[in-house]
Amino acid sequence: MDLVNFHFDVDADGIAVATWDMPGRSMNVITLDVMDELAAIVERVAGDGAIKGCVIASGKESFSGGADLTMLESLGRAYREKRAAAGETAAMQSFFEGTRRLSLLYRRLETSGKPFAAAIGGVCLGGAFELALACHHRVGAADDDKARVGLPEVKVGLFPGAGGTTRVSRLMQPGDALQMLARGEQLKMAQALKMGLVHALAPKAEIVDKAKDWVKANPAAKAPWDVDGFRLPGGLVYSKGGMMVFPPANALYRRETCDNYPAARAILQTVYEGLQLPFDQALRVESRHFAKVLLSPEAAAMIRTLFVSMQDLNKGARRPAGVPATALKRIGVVGAGFMGAGIAYVSALAGLEVVLVDRDQAAADKGKAHSDALITGQVMKGRASLADKQALLARITATPDYGALAGVDLVVEAVFEDRAVKAEVIGKVEAVIGPDTVFASNTSTLPITSLAENAGRPGNFVGIHFFSPVEKMLLVEVIKAEKTGDHAVAAALDYVRALKKTPILVNDGRGFFANRCVLNFVREGHLMLAEGVPPAMIETVARLAGMPVGPLSLNDEVAIDLAWKILQATKHDLGEGSVDPAQEALLDIMVNRLGRLGRKNGKGFYDYPDKGQKRLWPGLADLQPVRLDPDAIDVQRLKHRFLVVQALEAARTVEEGIVTDVREADVGSILGFGFAPFTGGALSYIDGMGVPAFVRLCEELARDHGPRFAPGALLKDMAAADERFYRRFPPPARKAA
Repeated sequence: MDLVNFHFDVDADGIAVATWDMPGRSMNVITLDVMDELAAIVERVAGDGAIKGCVIASGKESFSGGADLTMLESLGRAYREKRAAAGETAAMQSFFEGTRRLSLLYRRLETSGKPFAAAIGGVCLGGAFELALACHHRVGAADDDKARVGLPEVKVGLFPGAGGTTRVSRLMQPGDALQMLARGEQLKMAQALKMGLVHALAPKAEIVDKAKDWVKANPAAKAPWDVDGFRLPGGLVYSKGGMMVFPPANALYRRETCDNYPAARAILQTVYEGLQLPFDQALRVESRHFAKVLLSPEAAAMIRTLFVSMQDLNKGARRPAGVPATALKRIGVVGAGFMGAGIAYVSALAGLEVVLVDRDQAAADKGKAHSDALITGQVMKGRASLADKQALLARITATPDYGALAGVDLVVEAVFEDRAVKAEVIGKVEAVIGPDTVFASNTSTLPITSLAENAGRPGNFVGIHFFSPVEKMLLVEVIKAEKTGDHAVAAALDYVRALKKTPILVNDGRGFFANRCVLNFVREGHLMLAEGVPPAMIETVARLAGMPVGPLSLNDEVAIDLAWKILQATKHDLGEGSVDPAQEALLDIMVNRLGRLGRKNGKGFYDYPDKGQKRLWPGLADLQPVRLDPDAIDVQRLKHRFLVVQALEAARTVEEGIVTDVREADVGSILGFGFAPFTGGALSYIDGMGVPAFVRLCEELARDHGPRFAPGALLKDMAAADERFYRRFPPPARKAA
């Protein structure tokens, strides 16, 4: 066999080992070439009488991250081209066969007549785990903390369509299978063993030998569903047990997704339909659902944004060329409040030494205690050891002494949002750090250029805007001020990547990118409340539109008095006409008259009882000048208002040069403030609707609800030319992996 991506060896006992080791890549991925070679290996094993069976292993630290999703993108392009040339029927038949190829390959492996075993170290996800599931035996690395198995396809708008959905639902109780598939979780090996997804564990150095021993001892192995008398773990679908699973599962699906995600719906359908069919027919049903989902606009948008674009940004697509990598070992964090303490924690978690500075020792210690609480929570959940906790806390030095910042590689300032306070901190820090040390401000509201005026070395001054809570939020905005140099930008991006977060690089401007968009979402909720829309309807429709939480709940989380302060600062800087009087009046009453500040003081748009769930404050109805009849309200119009007002602001940031790469607007809108992920992000939402249609919708909303919905010159120009953002502002070509 002529193999490039695999090494194939047969030992004296006739046991073959196919070692997957793609040249020039740090991680194995499934490509068309890999599929060709794997097919050749299966036929060699099946057809050679001297080979008793085969172990599939990896020559890299991890087994594989799954399929190269750009390959699936290419299948979609080929379908559209063939449809134009040969018609819908021929194009769909070709597309279906292409998308089914991996499923048929895995089934051929499973029914080859020879035993196959998978030796799994590191991560084994997606299509790679589907390969392992098709093997008759799976041995996981017991001593590898990074070892994970899982089927996370639903997170990028797909579902396991190479047999994974069909096999998992026959290995586990259907309710457990649906939960695993719908969440797309990555499982540690011990958990996978308990769930029956792997059969045995061994030290990583021994997993291949253990797998070989099993192959040698089980020459006639078959998959469970190929053995006569196989019974489904949960019994028949149409049984008492089945009726206790599928109707509730459908209700949960509706509640969690609002029916916005075709892949999640397809998982439910595939399991429900497949469990009523023989195995091979169930695979065919799975393939049909997979082909349909792959052609959906939701899958195309999510793959582009949450896989292709996000991968590019995580690999440094926006890093200035020619700037040497920053060797970050020790960083400073000034300000040990909630944000600063969170930044210190994620930095120490990434292995960096952290100097955490605050006004006195007690305040600094309180900031370090935040890290103690967070890592203790991880220990209690079994996600970290006591040794991990001790090592992390040892990396954090809490002190009031600015002199301890001498020698750090980068400083992040996270003090109170006040220009005078920040100016004082900048002076103290610059007095002790080196001339080349980068100074970053974590401000979320103050323009970086104005803060850099207080710096002696403005070329080394940059914005690094984390989102709250820092340990959970994946997005970080890196803000380039007028005088920020490439060295500072590169260092900031390197730092964010070291934390395993996703950076977007934006130019300086009030609110940068994310806050500008999400504050419009919150404002729209305030204005709906003032119009008389029932509060519960506001919150529910926001979720129906695809947002993770309603605007009133979100405002409670970030604090209503903060929204008031931002509104007053905006009015001070930009004039009376820059704020909506209805919103200002509502916030004035909530903050200044009623003292309802949000979750932080237990009362905001919601009440937060000591026991029980939060609930909308009944007094909101008394703040509404009028109360509209819910039956007379156009729900689709409300959904449009929520999404359009954010997408419009994203388009304005492009027009103003704040965002210069459309990928960052889409990735940033989903990771930063949860903009309806099924759309692919704020700009993909516009592109998906079509700019002419979007502009017409904006003009309708502006006519009925005010000039905040008026489309700008860029959108009007694009509508006239029937352009799309990804055509007008195409991202740079991807580099070969």
